[in-house]
Amino acid sequence: MNSATVRSLLVRGMLAGLAAGLLALLVAYLLGEPQVDAAIAFEDAHAHEHEAEVVSRTVQSTAGLATGILVYGVALGGIAALAYCFALGRTGRFGPRATALLLSGAAFAAVYLVPFLKYPANPPSVGDPDSIGKRTALYFLMIALSVLLTVAAVILGKRLAPRLGTWYATVAALAAFAVAVGLAYAFLPAVNELPADFPALLLWKFRLSALGIQLTLWTAFGLLFGELAERATGVRGAGVSREVDGGVVASGR
Repeated sequence: MNSATVRSLLVRGMLAGLAAGLLALLVAYLLGEPQVDAAIAFEDAHAHEHEAEVVSRTVQSTAGLATGILVYGVALGGIAALAYCFALGRTGRFGPRATALLLSGAAFAAVYLVPFLKYPANPPSVGDPDSIGKRTALYFLMIALSVLLTVAAVILGKRLAPRLGTWYATVAALAAFAVAVGLAYAFLPAVNELPADFPALLLWKFRLSALGIQLTLWTAFGLLFGELAERATGVRGAGVSREVDGGVVASGR
């Protein structure tokens, strides 16, 4: 791809990320915020001292929530668009839309789902304030490991494909990834700071809503960006190779 196409895809990725962020914001406001309010109410009922709010809860649940999610959506859209420029045509006979969905699904699993299964999201009142630095470091370490292991699994699959075939190479790469992630889960320290009387149903609903927000964000991005990318590259049809900005891209959906 030439620089003009890359810039076009970058802009479209950021726009798709913004639109996906709006959908995720709706899910966060409708499903996530009620669980946060309930967790804060639990914390207030068990707190001996009440600290003054620097930012009101109303601002946190509206402008603060919108700013955080939309900025995150635009940022991930830009990064994913750059990764897409590299992936298009290198993932087999997948067209722009299929490549976008494939990339979005892999990113959701590597960046969020795998770390989430080890260190799931917790609502307010869960966790020792003194250990927040340690918990944050462990979470980002798990993200880094997950992304690196995902890249290694892709490389392994491509190297095994000529000898084993695409199907068995993919199965072997996924199995190696699962084993490596399992070892990371086993060796990284667990974090369990849940109060004994914290409502289990509230914790479950909060974590489910957190997962739903991310799933909405990445799914919407994959669908929207795939459509925009197909229009930007001009690659349509199935099972054909087309010339795009001087390069050949295998197309297929």
